[in-house]
Amino acid sequence: MAKYQLLLPKMGESVAEATIIKWIKNPGDYIEADDAVMEIATDKVDSEVPSPVSGRLVEQRCKEDEVVQVGAVIAIIETDEPEQAAAPAPQAAPAPQPVAVPQPPPVAVPQQTYQPPVTQQQPQTIPGTEQLAQRNQAPAPQEDFKSESRFYSPLVKHIAQQENISINELDRIPGSGAESRLTKDDLLNYIRNRVADPAQQQTAASTPQHQQPIAPASAAQPQAAAEAPKQAQQAAPKAEPAKPVTSTSGVDEIIEMDRMRRLIADHMVMSKHTSPHVTSFVEADVTSMVLWREKIKNSFEKREGEKITFTPIFIEAVVKAIKDYPMINVSVNGTQIIKKAAINISMATALPNGNLIVPVIKKADELNLLGLTKAVNDLAKKARTGKLQPDDVKDGTFTITNVGTFGNVMGTPIINQPQVAILAVGAIKKKPAVIETAEGDVIAIRHMMFLSLSYDHRVVDGMLGGTFLSRIAHYLENWDADKEV
Repeated sequence: MAKYQLLLPKMGESVAEATIIKWIKNPGDYIEADDAVMEIATDKVDSEVPSPVSGRLVEQRCKEDEVVQVGAVIAIIETDEPEQAAAPAPQAAPAPQPVAVPQPPPVAVPQQTYQPPVTQQQPQTIPGTEQLAQRNQAPAPQEDFKSESRFYSPLVKHIAQQENISINELDRIPGSGAESRLTKDDLLNYIRNRVADPAQQQTAASTPQHQQPIAPASAAQPQAAAEAPKQAQQAAPKAEPAKPVTSTSGVDEIIEMDRMRRLIADHMVMSKHTSPHVTSFVEADVTSMVLWREKIKNSFEKREGEKITFTPIFIEAVVKAIKDYPMINVSVNGTQIIKKAAINISMATALPNGNLIVPVIKKADELNLLGLTKAVNDLAKKARTGKLQPDDVKDGTFTITNVGTFGNVMGTPIINQPQVAILAVGAIKKKPAVIETAEGDVIAIRHMMFLSLSYDHRVVDGMLGGTFLSRIAHYLENWDADKEV
């Protein structure tokens, strides 16, 4: 019997580790090829790990809730294949006899005093001595973001770089993962509770007085001394606002958030802290679009074997509007605006357990309505059955969420970072509306809906956000009733 080592598979370019959620197979169970062995979770999506071979599970190499690196052995499966005999080890050649070599007399080496490496932490100086301190200070080496003591996933390193957390500070953060590994949740909790680095203050306070640079006396020193308390007050860490106290009674039920709900909560709070949100609304007459879909939906389902919903129609209108206003299809990196070349549409999808996931239609601008329909249906099916892969939920540039699915007529959605805008489409309702005709205005029953756009006011002004939203409504209202699909 051969023993097969099941490895944690690669789940996307940016995914280096995963958390074991649940073992589906237990030791002693027989596994068919392609059967799911375990459920895993990354910071992007939950998925299953199938077995590429048939056999009996003999060993589980990791426990539930353990963080495992990509490529690590997670299970041992005993297959029916005969075990290959190990090749005989080559006989070692006799070791050569050592030859005595006369040693030179020892040379005295002067003892060197250990010099600690220069870090990027700046010693504190007394007021008025900044220029002299800069001249006396040696240049700090460039941070290479490597640690000899701990492993950090690419996601943790990226967050640390975005938050200006040095590797020394990162090494001091306690981790809750396997072997005290630092997870993304550990780092986000640290950032939320982050205060001024006490090690930096201790380093400056422990510097002997005679090593402090002394500036020559000048008339500006009294003024600098007067400003010192103000500077110290500005440098002092701001106290975090007190969290509301929640009281519970003996009959209240306390429900712990699952892993995905915690990720959603963190992402929503981060988005509101990152972007100043503004939401604009328009009402659109989509009667032509509704009547067109009613006319072709049965023949389309008979021909293609799947249904056509309003979602691909909305996506097509959004793609056209983005081509007209490409500065909506951007992201922000500090003071830089990154204009995206591809138009990748994220579509918010509700899961059976009530959570939300956002799969992405890549290069939506290169697909026609039929291609968009198939892509929407495929991603929705994979989301409902838990088959989404990490690459299916990454690199989105604009998001659409359909609040009309729940009977809501409008909403104020939260931006899906690092994007700068998100569109909410409301329920389509029959309403009386005024129609302009050659004979005069008339009141008729029309299919009406609200569209709402939330956008990042740092880079999207009201004119751009409002005209972009109106352009989407224009494409929906002027739908071609004879369109072929």
